[in-house]
Amino acid sequence: MQDLSDDYANGAHIAGADGFPPRWQAASAAFRAGLGDRAQCDLPYGPGARHRFDLFLPETAPRGLLVFVHGGYWMAFGREGWSHLAAGALARGWACAMPSYTLAPEARISDMVQEVAAACTAAAARLPDLPLVVTGHSAGGHLSARMACDDIALPGLRRVVPISPLADLAPLMQTGMNATLRLDAAECARQSPARLTPRPGIAAHVHVGGQERPAFLWQARLLSERWACPWSVAPGRHHFDVIDALADPASDLCGVLFGTA
Repeated sequence: MQDLSDDYANGAHIAGADGFPPRWQAASAAFRAGLGDRAQCDLPYGPGARHRFDLFLPETAPRGLLVFVHGGYWMAFGREGWSHLAAGALARGWACAMPSYTLAPEARISDMVQEVAAACTAAAARLPDLPLVVTGHSAGGHLSARMACDDIALPGLRRVVPISPLADLAPLMQTGMNATLRLDAAECARQSPARLTPRPGIAAHVHVGGQERPAFLWQARLLSERWACPWSVAPGRHHFDVIDALADPASDLCGVLFGTA
């Protein structure tokens, strides 16, 4: 069986990759501090240690709720490193929630899907009767896409925008990561958005960086074809900086998220 580990190795092909996580952490901490009481952090959505989300509020009554699900191949990171990416949503008058979820190997991907659904439900309950948009990056792109599938019903969900998503999990069984993820054929079939049907009435748009690994371009295109939804490619963006556009309210990505593109 062919080893596909390098196909999905992002940092190895990005100059200065090691510098991105500390910059994300620093920017996020500064962002939270600057919001004052508009940053409601460490809110529970379940009994587990990582069943927590942060909620960031705009200056005026929110027009809607954006949920951002972080990446890290289901094995790394947490909500604390991405707070700054809520800036675009807040500038457009939307609230933004960012959940953590239990990571592998403690949890399987099937478990994480249910946790993210619970987090979205809990966040939406704090801001009832508002439209809900779910986005996420990489593994979070997978989890955000799963929120639109017809086996999950989230109140108020209008749109999902998976960013650089992993839409078909089967290739990951041929990587070294699977020693931790423990994917098998049955779970891939149940949890791959590209093999599932989106719930009627939920719009979808797939976004990916133009300089990403060919495997991620393929994954994004596959989901757009299977779901018959638009996809967009950000020129010159790689896997680690494609998400920067979330912080810019004037970006094309924010236009897609909030209905102006």
